[in-house]
Amino acid sequence: MAAKAAQRPSVLKPVLVLNGPNLNMLGKRQPEIYGHETLADVEAACRAEAVRLGLGVEFAQSYHEGVLVDRIQAAREGNSGIVINAGAYTHTSVALLDALNAAELPAIEVHLSNIYKRESFRHHSYISPAAVGVIAGLGTQGYLLALQALARLLAR
Repeated sequence: MAAKAAQRPSVLKPVLVLNGPNLNMLGKRQPEIYGHETLADVEAACRAEAVRLGLGVEFAQSYHEGVLVDRIQAAREGNSGIVINAGAYTHTSVALLDALNAAELPAIEVHLSNIYKRESFRHHSYISPAAVGVIAGLGTQGYLLALQALARLLAR
């Protein structure tokens, strides 16, 4: 009986799905680039995928860099991994990079659009060095793929 108990995975803390500025405008803002799904649609799809994967999931979104930093710092103790779409802060925020490094959690960076087909300033991400992977250009499916990847990483 003890051998079976030792094989059971430990209970994981929930994965944090963190969204930056303007992602609250999904479905309204430039749908030709970002699609017609809303942030609520993304959250519902992620919740369903998390259940399928046996993960807990928490969501947060802010327009304020400091609020995002605070949430990443809190994730160090309260979460097992991070899916982050930092929006425009991807291309400007050393503070988010530092927070992700300090959190010491596996993080996957998500972009709805293919940032390499867009303006050149979007080709550089400050947060990528802290991420175990980057998913870009697959729309909202990128969030689900990120959860799948984290489930595999966390199962190791």
